[in-house]
Amino acid sequence: MLQNFKTYLFDKMGVEATAYEQLSPYIKSRDVLKGEQLLKAGDVCKYTFYVEKGLLRFYGLDENGKENILQFGTENWLVTDRDSVYFKEPSNYYIDALEDTVVVLLDEQFVELLAEFTPSFRKKNEKLLHNHIRHLNRRIHLLLGASAKTRYLEFIKLYPDVLLRVPQWMIASYLGITPESLSRIRKDLSKQNFTPY
Repeated sequence: MLQNFKTYLFDKMGVEATAYEQLSPYIKSRDVLKGEQLLKAGDVCKYTFYVEKGLLRFYGLDENGKENILQFGTENWLVTDRDSVYFKEPSNYYIDALEDTVVVLLDEQFVELLAEFTPSFRKKNEKLLHNHIRHLNRRIHLLLGASAKTRYLEFIKLYPDVLLRVPQWMIASYLGITPESLSRIRKDLSKQNFTPY
């Protein structure tokens, strides 16, 4: 039973009980093992992945093969390569599971049916899209103009449950700093009696 996804549809998308019954046959989920890839560079991304349970990461590789993590996806998050899904172009990115994960596979057909059965969906989806753009702009601004310490504190606010679930080097990758720099920041914060947990 995909209880989180059902709640998400009701609360965030305005889906009514009758519409949910109509949508139910089209809801597809998948169990993903830790380390398994849902998307790799060169493939066209066909789905938006709703995380029912578990943890995903969305990342790219630079010219030297170093990982740059763009997003983590914990429970109730959506993870996808929007460019690849929308334009049907090969992706430059990877999505894989950092824990055993259950995802709901949202494809074009499901989104069209959601819009058909739920009149308020388009407006709510537009709001979600603009919220996503707002977060991206904020992230770019932080990467370009904020100190590493500020970026780390913002990370804790955005992903409070990720700190204990991923290795430190992944957090450093997301922040655009070295693991050593992250260690120094954490040490300095602990001297100020700061505890993120």
